[in-house]
Amino acid sequence: MPRLRLPPVFSVPLQLTRRGALYAGLMLLVLVFVPLIVVSSRWLHASRIDLTTDKLYTLTPGTLQIVDTLQRPLRLTLYFSEHATRDLPQLRSYEQRVNEMLQEMVARSHGRIRLQVIDPVPYSDDEASAEGGGLTAANGGSNGERVFFGLAGSATVASTDGETVEKTLAIPFFDPARETFLEYDIAKLLYELNQASKPPIGVVSALPVAGNPALGQPVWTAIKQLDQLFDMRMLDAATLKHVDDGIKVLLLIHPKQLTLDAQYAIDQYVLRGGHLAVFVDPDAELDATPYAAESPTFPDHSSDLPHLFAAWGVLYDPRKVVLDRSRALQIELAGSSLNHPAMLDLGAQELNRNDAITASLQRINVSSAGYFDLAADAHTRLIPLLQSTAEAEVVPTQRVLDASNDPGSLLQGYQPDNVHYVLAARLRGTFNSAFPERAGEAGHLAQSAPNAEVILVADTDLLSDRLWVEPQTMLGQTMMQAFANNGDFLTNLVDNLNGSSALLSIRGRSTSQRPFTRVDALRNVADQKFLQKEHELEQELAETRRRLDELQPSKGSHGSAVSAEQRQEIEQFRQRQLAINQELREVQHQLNAEIDALGLRVKFINIVLVPVLVVLIGLLYGWRRSRFSRRRR
Repeated sequence: MPRLRLPPVFSVPLQLTRRGALYAGLMLLVLVFVPLIVVSSRWLHASRIDLTTDKLYTLTPGTLQIVDTLQRPLRLTLYFSEHATRDLPQLRSYEQRVNEMLQEMVARSHGRIRLQVIDPVPYSDDEASAEGGGLTAANGGSNGERVFFGLAGSATVASTDGETVEKTLAIPFFDPARETFLEYDIAKLLYELNQASKPPIGVVSALPVAGNPALGQPVWTAIKQLDQLFDMRMLDAATLKHVDDGIKVLLLIHPKQLTLDAQYAIDQYVLRGGHLAVFVDPDAELDATPYAAESPTFPDHSSDLPHLFAAWGVLYDPRKVVLDRSRALQIELAGSSLNHPAMLDLGAQELNRNDAITASLQRINVSSAGYFDLAADAHTRLIPLLQSTAEAEVVPTQRVLDASNDPGSLLQGYQPDNVHYVLAARLRGTFNSAFPERAGEAGHLAQSAPNAEVILVADTDLLSDRLWVEPQTMLGQTMMQAFANNGDFLTNLVDNLNGSSALLSIRGRSTSQRPFTRVDALRNVADQKFLQKEHELEQELAETRRRLDELQPSKGSHGSAVSAEQRQEIEQFRQRQLAINQELREVQHQLNAEIDALGLRVKFINIVLVPVLVVLIGLLYGWRRSRFSRRRR
């Protein structure tokens, strides 16, 4: 019986069926994948994974708490001059960082925060809106355009008379130099917008900070600025027995001879979680305590908190003043200009750049300031805000008082201590009560919660007008012109303490700019070579001059011979100088060559090697699949 054979044409439908199944599978993937992308972009746009080393895009618990406890809708407007910054890549990159941070907060708020991004083009209503919202424009944009890059926020709150008012606040300009505090600044804006009224702060002071109209004494400018932002309440130290928990911040300025009841009230306020800032001084120069005839020395214008400081583990001596000849402030005395080593002009190097209070400040002036340290058995820690240089020296307060008419005498026998003395600091930790004997009283607390905080400042004069503002008359009006940041220091201090515990927990973050460590290492090596060559050049220059000086005395008897020798010495030095300059150029060329080679390697890896590897992996995978398919057939 003949064998039945199928015609070859029947193999074609089998191939078509396999190919059709493949196409059908691809179409099915498209039909599933495209809707999945649309759905995820619509409802899962905030679901991201932060793979950065320092978790730059992950909100801290403090920020999450502030956003989660918002009580009213907030409207935020991010103004960014898109067109004016087309030639400013660093600012454009930072705008993306700010925008992504805001988007994270918006996603977390579940509709309580609404964000709008606007490009305020020149001469537009948006530009006028940005200026009206409190933003500050920077110069230097493309074609000379002004650059706006700030955040305006608004919220509807109830006023004291029951009517609703629009509360507006702003971050005038996002400075990339302040990137480490980006999250703090935005969270602070949200926290303040959420508050319905000015937060109350209390002031206890033995100095006339609030002025005295009867004597014609004006309010200190630093206190006047605070009064514009907060509900200021002056507390009488003589009758103080309790600090109300509604006081957000308590300022203790020049505490002199406080009663035990007042000290106990302050002690318990801190232990209950109150925010305290203490300003003490070895010599408060605006203290009006009269001279006592029976006193052999000057009046006592010092202040101290011995009971509380001892309980907190703080060492402070009201009989010691910090001198610093390298930061001596220039003053006018008796018609002449001189540097006063007890009056210090603290610059950016002496300010803590990693703290929100001092990060943006440039200059703070202090006078006859003391210093703080910790006891050996202290359970707290000091985080410096202001400190001296290593050129500082500590002297008795009496010596500074004796030199009031001749500050230059303070430099006689000056011996630097090679210590950075802490002039102002955060004191953080667990505080014990300074009054354990009152444990039986109702409501007494023996210890604070962990990570309690007090700010200590060893000078009161920095708050006075004479150290940071001067009057100027403009259009018939007298205005105070600031020449230092003392007032900003006080405002930042109170503003920082006024925040909730969540806001205080937000610390400085890392920047998104990653340094080229390898390139920096190459430059450091080259710098060392340059310094060594420069040192050799200076030594040879000094040696040549010494030899010329030796030849000088014999010039009278052998003038021509000496001149020839001098010319020979000069010519030799010039030749050697040219040779060393050539070596310096070679070192620079080697540095540039190494950096260029590193750049070429990085470009080769990114542009050539990685794509080639991806292609090779794809080809290998395809070859293995095809080989596997052939085996199955």
